Amino acid sequence: MEQNGKNILIRLLEIHDAEMALALELRNREFFQTFAALRKEDFYTLEGQRERIRTARKRKELDEYYLFGIFLHDSKELIGTLMLSEILRGALQSCYIGYFLDKEHNGKGYMTEGVQLAVNFAFNQMKLHRIEAGVMPHNLGSISVLEKSGFLKEGIARKNVKINGKWEDHQILAIINETL
Repeated sequence: MEQNGKNILIRLLEIHDAEMALALELRNREFFQTFAALRKEDFYTLEGQRERIRTARKRKELDEYYLFGIFLHDSKELIGTLMLSEILRGALQSCYIGYFLDKEHNGKGYMTEGVQLAVNFAFNQMKLHRIEAGVMPHNLGSISVLEKSGFLKEGIARKNVKINGKWEDHQILAIINETL
């Protein structure tokens, strides 16, 4: 399930990636927390990351959730994560996309490339019809990533997600697979 881009590749995280995942999370703890639900302390442990990956792998087998690592081609460094979640089949054929990128690598086009690789995977391999993203309206960088990747704004979902302990509005963006 590896997807290769120009500068990065995305692939499902494996147990042997847990140390790199922990280092990424610890290095960016404060930065990521401004955009994430509150996490328990055990998330920031090696066993916590192993369990996160094990759970993601089980959910992938059920076609519910895909947890990708974003790796630089040259150094093989893990610089972020990307998730396809809340996968719905039947008449909907849709999912949500979410992602985190190491603050030191923001603004280099890596996340745009990662989102485009994930969209390609979701549309061409998973045969999904729609991918949706929710972004806090002040997160202009993330909105830009999605728009560069073909997502269109659809509206504001009021007090939609509890982020860092507070219910936050989210700009909803989506992309449609026009080939289905």
